[in-house]
Amino acid sequence: MRRAAVLLLGLCLLWPASPASAAERAPVGWASAGSGTSGGAGGRTWTVDTRAELKTALANDGDPTAPKVIRVVGDINGHESDDGSLLGEQDYAPGHDLRRYMSCFGEDGAVWSDTRFEYCKQQRQLRQTGSNKEKAQIQLTVPSNTTLVGVGRDARLLGVFLTVNTGNNIVVRNLHLEAPVDHFTSWSPDDGTRGSWNARFDALTVITGRNIWIDHCTFTDGRFPDREAPLGFHGERVQRHDGLLDIEDGSDFVTVSDSRFEDHDKAILIGSGDGRGDRDRGHLKVTFVRNLFSGIVQRAPRVRFGQVHVVNNVHRGQAPLYALGVGVESAIFSERNVFRYPGGRPSLAVADYGGERFRDTGSWFNGRPARLNAVAGGLGLGTDVGWDPADVYDYRALTSPSAVERYVLRHAGTGRSYGHP
Repeated sequence: MRRAAVLLLGLCLLWPASPASAAERAPVGWASAGSGTSGGAGGRTWTVDTRAELKTALANDGDPTAPKVIRVVGDINGHESDDGSLLGEQDYAPGHDLRRYMSCFGEDGAVWSDTRFEYCKQQRQLRQTGSNKEKAQIQLTVPSNTTLVGVGRDARLLGVFLTVNTGNNIVVRNLHLEAPVDHFTSWSPDDGTRGSWNARFDALTVITGRNIWIDHCTFTDGRFPDREAPLGFHGERVQRHDGLLDIEDGSDFVTVSDSRFEDHDKAILIGSGDGRGDRDRGHLKVTFVRNLFSGIVQRAPRVRFGQVHVVNNVHRGQAPLYALGVGVESAIFSERNVFRYPGGRPSLAVADYGGERFRDTGSWFNGRPARLNAVAGGLGLGTDVGWDPADVYDYRALTSPSAVERYVLRHAGTGRSYGHP
């Protein structure tokens, strides 16, 4: 097993002297609120380089919520079996075939029929059982009081469905997270105007989590970009990825800092549904600070219900559908973000998905003031979001587009100005 030096990760509750630093040991933003977020500092230290070892470390010898620091070395593949071999689609569901599955909807993908072909019922069952087996294999759940940290510049979780489920006080740092490929993605003919693919797995999902800090991570489709997926209905690619990061079901006090989100369609969803106000209303307090969104098509992020602060982030690449999605009862406070979409208009920065309020202070679009409050006003959104981050926690924003871009491009992502734990 590959080993590195002993981790020195002493988290404290002191603010850094600059807006951010490589030695920062506590989060800025919502994750500093409430009881704060220190992860597994002071607990047992594990060093892992296989999926089996990571699963064992998360269980922590039968005491999963006791403080612990888990150091990830090199690549860990979610499809790695206990004997070290890699599992694939046919291991989970022998006989499953995407083309046969698609054919059971008819040529235009309009209606499924078990009797359209003799194999249709079997393909439906194989898709269901295969999906459940894949989930059981690749899902790894991070319990409370855990720091999960990559060692050096090349620690990667490949095809792991990393989840937080009712956990609190969790730190995830310096990890490259490659989004899982759903071998058993499902087609929904009634989703949208012409139907839609619905993949099941995110790179990281936070469900009813509290005090979570995600820092210096890289989220991407990696080796399996959407552009290389098989062709599906209507000449469009099959969607085999879900989100990069979802935060839902009453999660609270989350900070995502100095991270990269790259080359993905639907990147970040906050709040799982318009009808989930009973769970999400009054929660979903999230800060996004100094992150890079590059080649993201939409949801950077899309928000329902939450009080979300997006500050000093950089959005760039080809023109997206939109960057910030204003959903039902959301209160997004946008501040000094940089949007660079050559040839695009500031309207690409904000989209209305049933929301009523959005506020921006000082953001820039292609080097000029973005005037996003005017864009939001054109969508019928008011600018009184009902809260101000400065009333909740201490932070200092970078105040020029060049300073924001220079800092984010240099520091955001795995292994960048983080150091070698």
